[in-house]
Amino acid sequence: MQYIDLIWFVVGVVLFVPTSYFCLQIAMAFFYSKQTSDMHAATPSLAILVPAHNESNGIGVTLKSLLAQVTIPESIIVIADNCTDDTAQVARQYGVSVIERHDDVKRGKGFAMDYGMQYLKTTVQPPEIVMIVDADCWVGPNAIPTLAQTAMVRQRPVQALYLMVSPEAGALKTRLAEFAWVVKNQVRPLGLRVMQGPCQLMGTGMAFPWAFISKADLANGHLVEDMKLGLDAANDGHAPIFCHEALVKSAFATNEAGADSQRTRWEHGHISMIFNTGLPLVLKGLLTRNAELVAMALDICIPPLALLVMFLGGYIVIAAIIALFGYAGSLVLGGAMLVLLIFAVMAAWAKFGRHAIPLWMLAYAPFYALKKIPLYLKFLVKRQVEWVRSQRD
Repeated sequence: MQYIDLIWFVVGVVLFVPTSYFCLQIAMAFFYSKQTSDMHAATPSLAILVPAHNESNGIGVTLKSLLAQVTIPESIIVIADNCTDDTAQVARQYGVSVIERHDDVKRGKGFAMDYGMQYLKTTVQPPEIVMIVDADCWVGPNAIPTLAQTAMVRQRPVQALYLMVSPEAGALKTRLAEFAWVVKNQVRPLGLRVMQGPCQLMGTGMAFPWAFISKADLANGHLVEDMKLGLDAANDGHAPIFCHEALVKSAFATNEAGADSQRTRWEHGHISMIFNTGLPLVLKGLLTRNAELVAMALDICIPPLALLVMFLGGYIVIAAIIALFGYAGSLVLGGAMLVLLIFAVMAAWAKFGRHAIPLWMLAYAPFYALKKIPLYLKFLVKRQVEWVRSQRD
């Protein structure tokens, strides 16, 4: 049992790496303070790509929020991708550019973005900045010029603050998901920003200098094409940066099937990225002394919060069994990690998450994690590998 405890302690050390990095990011977010912008007043020339698949019911909200911040409506390019509804016709009513794509084999947002880029490459004068905004989002005040100016000055991919909101009468698990989204997309990137580190790309509210995006590998059907694109940028020495001052919002699907589809796509894609890309790039970053690549790859390797809680819970249960035989080293380590994680989550809620969820709902979080066990088991036996649009009302 002594050797078993030692082996399990080593497993705990491996688990300690993402747990401690998660907690460090949250701790550093408390040191963020707004600074006076030194960006140029003039907004660079830009194009905004809006990939859209059967989004006729909601794309109007997206386009209205974008049109309020651009001077040339034609600079917004809607890519009506494999649509079976009237998305293209609805978008044209707003005076924006609309291109249609039909391909039954190459399906997914990555192919749609690539189609939009091929269209831009045929223009006489390519834009200085290319932005990507999903067709089910709306942008906050001044978000577009802020992103464009930041990308122009820094000459790197820039990610806006992207938050998901639950419906007004959202279910308990949707409210918890909203808080988890705040932790993942706001608190942790803020912590990395304080540490002068990069951030992940989040799929929408992204701005790219033309020199980078015109050469990027976009034509893929990856479930989390945003994570892949961000890691590709870091691997190339142009890691994305976080722009907390620009806000983009979207809403969780209001029907159960749509919400489950969203969660499955995001979490299966994330877990696949950990094993297929994140871990290899950690090693590559260490060997090449690319600190930004290491920081970003390690961030990718932090599991979804519910899964991290499940890992810690399972680890502590086995450690407790070992402790019954008089060897408590791994149990001490597991307990310390759990306390650290709970404290970090509570601190994140106190500072950033009060609007998303009341304190009493956090007590439901362990049960929320347990309810996601079928989703994670499905990853092992019936993994989602193709992009599927979530059903919406």
